[in-house]
This record gives sequence, structure tokens and C-alpha cells, in this order.
Amino acid sequence: MASFKFKNVFLKDYYSLIYDNKFLNKFKSFDYVINDYYFGCKSLEKAELKMQKTVLNNIIKKNIVDLKKIDLVVGGDLSNQIAISNYNMTSFKIPFLGEYSACATFVESMIILASFIDNDFIDNGIAITSAHNLNSEKQFRFPIEYGAYKPKRTTITATGSTAAVLAKNGLIKIESATIGNVVDSTLKDVFEMGGVMAPAAALTIANHLKDMNRDVNYYDLILTGDLGNSGKEILKEILELNYHIKLKKYNDAGCLLYNMEDEKSKSGASGPVVLPLVLFNKVLKLKKYKKILIVATGSLHSPVMVNQKNTIPAIAHAISLEVLK
Repeated sequence: MASFKFKNVFLKDYYSLIYDNKFLNKFKSFDYVINDYYFGCKSLEKAELKMQKTVLNNIIKKNIVDLKKIDLVVGGDLSNQIAISNYNMTSFKIPFLGEYSACATFVESMIILASFIDNDFIDNGIAITSAHNLNSEKQFRFPIEYGAYKPKRTTITATGSTAAVLAKNGLIKIESATIGNVVDSTLKDVFEMGGVMAPAAALTIANHLKDMNRDVNYYDLILTGDLGNSGKEILKEILELNYHIKLKKYNDAGCLLYNMEDEKSKSGASGPVVLPLVLFNKVLKLKKYKKILIVATGSLHSPVMVNQKNTIPAIAHAISLEVLK
């Protein structure tokens, strides 16, 4: 059984930074908005580092009086050796656990933190992640300068950074979690991330509902990470055909972050920041959903393995949230 409940863990606060591209949906609640990919730095890597450092500095400043100290930071990013997160933490005298789960990284960080808090190893902690479109493109596909054609099924990595404080008190309870299995998508297409991740998302959702003995309608909203338009439809089809689960109260964060009527947005947004950006700046702000299942999806693809004609594995992790007020 890969699902378990938490007794006393809460999402206490969150902070987000976003790059404002032309097809970003304006939620009007982002904490920090930038309009320059370089963020005043000499390289794109330094820009992402500055983004993550800005987010961590601000969320600590907001919460340090109440928390007295930050016990642990858990997080990662899309760069090789999660370099951005590692370099960022050299500026903070806080214990750090770095981890990589591609676009599922943020929710995995929350699960790790929640487990530490629930077992009384720590009192609080911060989950953090970041992504940069241009950094990700040159690492996983082709540098933008190459001018490679991007088909409609492509999702576009969102540029931004997010952080969340988990503690033993708050108004949003982290009720339970399901750790996903690595699933071989059988696909080799680096542009079809939605199709790569949909089978893993379907398995995690099915396992969560089975383990928790819940009907799909238990949740007011099921929100997946970054499947995009194409992956969203594939997920619904897999769940219905293979697991006899019909999603009704469902959406995908990748389809909500970007304006899908703009053809430049392709199949939607992707990256580890997408799910928390939409959760924090849209879903929770609406104050209409009390029981929310967030399912972060990650394509665990290595350019080396893909160039050797291997298929792309994927994973999905889920967290159940209960909004108390």
C-alpha cells in the first residue's frame, strides 16, 4: 500500500514567482511577477537561481516570527544534479534535502516534509522548486536558438518558482498522500509529455481511491500537474477504459495556467512549478473547493536514454488537501 494518512500536518503559507509571458492567464494573485527571462543576471542559470532565492527569502521573511526557525527545506528543480537548488541553499543555514522527480518534484517534496512533521522529527519545513523555460529546453530538447519545430502536442515549461510552508497548524490540512509507481509509457517522443505521463497519473489516482476506499466524487476537484490538453484527454480515457473511473470534477493545471485559445501556448504549461502556481493562485483563492486531490506528474526522461531510442518512464504522486475555512 503506497497511500497513508497524516494526523497533524498543514499547508500554512505559500509564495510564488512567475515570468509573465503573453499567454499567461492573469490570476491577479501572484506574489512576484518578472518580465525578463534573465531577471537582471548574466546567464539563464543565474536568473533561475535568483528566482528561487527570491522566493525562499520572501517566504522565510513572512513566516520566521511565527515559526521562530525553519527546521528543513526540501526541494529540487529540472537542472542537472538539481544544481539550482543546491547553489541556492549555500546562502541559507538550513538543513536541506534535495530530490528530483521531474515535474512531480514539488508534491514529492511536500510528502517528504509532511512525513517528517507527522512523525515529530521536525515542527515545520519549506518545500521549494523552480523551472526556467530556456534552461529546460536546452537540457531536454533543443536550445531555442536552434529553431526546432514544436508540434501542437508540445507543452511549454513555465518559468517561475514556488515555495510552501508545512507546519503543525494552519487552515489547509494535508490529509493523505499516495506515492506513485514508475510507469513505462512505451513512448519515445520528447514532445508528447502529456501522453508519457498520463498512464502514471491514472495508476496513482486509481490506487489512491482504492487505498482510501473513496469514490471519485469524494473530491470537489482533482487537479493533475502538467498533462496539457492532449494528456488530459488521454488520462480520462485510460481511467474510464482500464479502471472504470469517470472523471467529472477534474482539470489540469497545465491547461489553466496558460490561455489555451492562444496557439502559441501549444498544449499548455509544464514543469514542477505549474501545479503549485495554479493551486496557490487560482484554486485556493476561489474558496469553493473543500476537498482537493492534487496529482503531480513527472516525465523521468533522460536525453541520453532517449537518444539511445529508449522509451520514457513517468511517475505521479498525489496529496489530498482539506480546506478547513
